[in-house]
Amino acid sequence: MIQALSASDGIAIGKAFVLPQWDWELPDQKIDVADLAKEFERLYEGVRRSKTEIARIKSELDEAVGVQESSIFDAHIAILEDPVFMNEVQGIIQRQYKAAEVAVKEAIDHFVTMFDLLDDEYMKERALDIKDVGNRLLKHLLGVPEISLPEDTQPFILVVRELSPSQLINLKPELVLGIVTMAGSPTSHAAIMARAFGIPLVMGLEGKLDRTIATGDLLIVDGGAGVLHVDPDAETIDKYAALRKRQLSQREKLLSYAGVPSVTPDGFSMVLAANISSIKELEAALASGAEGVGLFRTEFLYMDRDHFPTEDEQFEVYRAAAEKLEGKPLIIRTLDIGGDKQLDYYEMPEEENPFLGYRAIRFSLGRKDLFKIQLRALLRAAVYGDIQIMYPLITSVEEVREANQVLAEARKELQAEGTAHRGDVPAGVMIEVPAAVAIADLLAEEAAFFSIGTNDLVQFTLAVDRMNEKINHLYEPLHPAVLRMLVQVTEAAKRRGIPVSVCGEMAGDVLALPIWLGLGIEELSLSAQAILPVKECMLRTPAEAGRRMLDELLRCRTAEEVRERAQQFHVEMTPKRGRVRTGVNSRP
Repeated sequence: MIQALSASDGIAIGKAFVLPQWDWELPDQKIDVADLAKEFERLYEGVRRSKTEIARIKSELDEAVGVQESSIFDAHIAILEDPVFMNEVQGIIQRQYKAAEVAVKEAIDHFVTMFDLLDDEYMKERALDIKDVGNRLLKHLLGVPEISLPEDTQPFILVVRELSPSQLINLKPELVLGIVTMAGSPTSHAAIMARAFGIPLVMGLEGKLDRTIATGDLLIVDGGAGVLHVDPDAETIDKYAALRKRQLSQREKLLSYAGVPSVTPDGFSMVLAANISSIKELEAALASGAEGVGLFRTEFLYMDRDHFPTEDEQFEVYRAAAEKLEGKPLIIRTLDIGGDKQLDYYEMPEEENPFLGYRAIRFSLGRKDLFKIQLRALLRAAVYGDIQIMYPLITSVEEVREANQVLAEARKELQAEGTAHRGDVPAGVMIEVPAAVAIADLLAEEAAFFSIGTNDLVQFTLAVDRMNEKINHLYEPLHPAVLRMLVQVTEAAKRRGIPVSVCGEMAGDVLALPIWLGLGIEELSLSAQAILPVKECMLRTPAEAGRRMLDELLRCRTAEEVRERAQQFHVEMTPKRGRVRTGVNSRP
């Protein structure tokens, strides 16, 4: 057994197919000055073909997994249109008289090396995107096939040093049982796509193998536990085959809960809403029994185009979501860009610490013209459903008041124009930084509701960058400090009489369910995949038992104690027959 990084849940058993890497060895081919125009034409044609190919892939992905995942390829097109990248290639051709493919290879190597030297995990991952785009361009310039599949086309477990989104797409995901990579991070674009396709994935095997894996070797991939078995014995194969069968059976069983009310055995009701980024994701969430949307991430509406969306473009999307929900609540988070979310058509300022910089509500209040356009669209769309507005990354009362002032201005403008809108749309705030927790009592006097964003709250409370492989083991949602903050926020909301919900990955962790029951949280907002596992646990967990367990957890002194006791409670609440690992876990 080899311990790796867990990147996408599930179990795969099958033979390995080792993917050859794109290691181009190109002669330093010179061209005659008279052929410069021809080389530039070859370059432009290669770029055109690459962009057409990427656009086709993106269109197919829109249908297969949704806009959020397919937006990965918008970044690839942006690289081909980036004047810095193209100027580098053109300069090598023009100044050094090198063939187009040699110039592209040198430009790729230059930027990849530069990004790899940065002490920033996000930028290192983007180096793989540059390599991916460059390889696609080289493929067209050289006229070589992209990849060769196993001859028998039987499903296989893919083994590769590092995986790019393009490789995953071209390998026909339906044939890929699982994936093993030597390098890479669970936050990479390829990992995001693997999760969207439901392919088990483990990463980070560099230096951990006793021998090189060869095509044809029998492998077992346990994506949930982050474990790889090479040439397992019969007993291990039987064990994982049984576990995989039980997982598949459990998934089928969970579907039967889609229409069942989310009520505990002792009568406590909790709304299980969905986190979405697109209308397509909303459809999947409703199929899983979502009782509303607790978090609509609008940034992907901005990222999935080459310009800031107009008021009408936004209005149409918000209205469509409201109509599909047929009166169920729809909480829409205002634009949350910055940090790791950038817009290709808008240059954000360079910052030493972008996650602590000009992002989220700070950007909106800095560009009130854009903010008001979004708020106008939301107020108009609210005529068609129960839309509520939520401000991200709030750290002060002043920010809430300033945002509400822009909202009031938008309302007055629409009224003066005679444009149909709803004037009583509630505006709440996300609690996702320690400052907001500390002044939760003050914020409760300004906001219509709270939504606890656990991802950033845990990250900022523990000072842990969960994208950093060296320290992401310290990212622990069940840390006593986090639990105390959850209590403080909930009590402040209850004293003021405003609703409080939880969104983020921790909401989908079944181990955290007694915390929510103990706190009396009446709404969780989860990914579509997590709704049914959480509901299944909720249907057999009395709220009173959750309250008693929370008291115990609050007395624990370490995160390890909290997690062990929470796991024990989960086992106690699980029927002995049919116990199965759910694969839902809030840790990276």
